Amino acid sequence: MDSLIQTIAIWAVPVLFAITVHEAAHGYVARMLGDTTASMLGRLTLNPLKHIDPVGTIAVPVGLLVLSSLTPAPPFVFGWAKPVPVNTRNLHRPQRDMAIVAAAGPLANLLMALGWGLLIQLGLLLDNTLSMAMVTMGMAGIAINVLLMVLNLLPVPPLDGGRVVAGLLPRPIAHRYERIEPYGLVLVLILLITGLLGALIGPVYAFFMDAITFGVGLPFLRT
Repeated sequence: MDSLIQTIAIWAVPVLFAITVHEAAHGYVARMLGDTTASMLGRLTLNPLKHIDPVGTIAVPVGLLVLSSLTPAPPFVFGWAKPVPVNTRNLHRPQRDMAIVAAAGPLANLLMALGWGLLIQLGLLLDNTLSMAMVTMGMAGIAINVLLMVLNLLPVPPLDGGRVVAGLLPRPIAHRYERIEPYGLVLVLILLITGLLGALIGPVYAFFMDAITFGVGLPFLRT
């Protein structure tokens, strides 16, 4: 039980930051491109309480950590927040700008992963009672941000990768492609259950983990 509580404590902050900053990034970029919907609704903030989804931000991550604690496998966790609303009619160039807004979330996760890597380096330099906590939380921060980035880049609407693809396609083709959106999450769930999701994103996840840990000088984290 103590081990489970400790694991939840280590992962809670990285998960909240990963999800919150991801969603806020969408809103900030949308505002830069002409849409102030998120700002008007109070969602243009880094306050996690404004972005928390009871299922995606709390129940799913905690449930995954509990299940992971019952197996010898390393902790596995992911989640989601309430999507930041974007009104495409307010964007300067709706199709192109929506792709940019979508890409902002995964990019934010990439930058956060690098930031957690630097926190690990700081923890190693300090070599005090907080060092182990900083290193362990930093490892969790890198893992959750890389996972969310790679997962969201899947070219399946409504994931960010799907919106980016739609923004790059000719409009008539993009319109047909966007019709997949109501079934997109079901497709991802099927991929997860069948094990195909891991096969698809695993190599990309490993690549970014290696690239980030190499970039911040952490050879002991490389896959």
